[in-house]
Amino acid sequence: VNAEIARGEFVAIMGPSGCGKSTLLNLLGGLDQPTKGQVHMDAQDLATYNEEQLATLRRAKMGFIFQRHDLFPSLTARENIEFPMLLNSIPPDVRRARAQELLVLVGLEKRGEHLPDELSGGQQQRVGIARALANAPEILFADEPTGNLDSATAAEIMGVLIALAREKGLTLMVVTHDAETA
Repeated sequence: VNAEIARGEFVAIMGPSGCGKSTLLNLLGGLDQPTKGQVHMDAQDLATYNEEQLATLRRAKMGFIFQRHDLFPSLTARENIEFPMLLNSIPPDVRRARAQELLVLVGLEKRGEHLPDELSGGQQQRVGIARALANAPEILFADEPTGNLDSATAAEIMGVLIALAREKGLTLMVVTHDAETA
């Protein structure tokens, strides 16, 4: 793959199961290192970064929505959303206010104090989306972000993601097998 993705662009990566869509997303997000080739971000080769530098880069510039939401089971929805901000040393009152804004954004303002196992699969995915937006990323990597949602909620969430991307100049990269989502 040879691609250049501009800041603020919306890119959909499509293909059949097992073709490497998620692997490509992980390479672009610095979660995996390529065995051949290079991944550059802002003219920097990500292969030159150590794990700590990659983690700092991801916290500062990237948000990830995973195919499985990967929420912490012992944290409430709000605490799951606050967690990335905690890693960035954001003060507690700012974290709480931002988490509440994001809960409203994904339609879960009344579910913030619920644990993941008290939420439906779609609600858990929406918490995962809110968590990915917690540190106001420049780039949002989404691996099947609407895979666990009904069609109406999926359309609503994609609308929110696209509106955010436009409003904030966010680069949005979505892996999907669904042509409608793309």
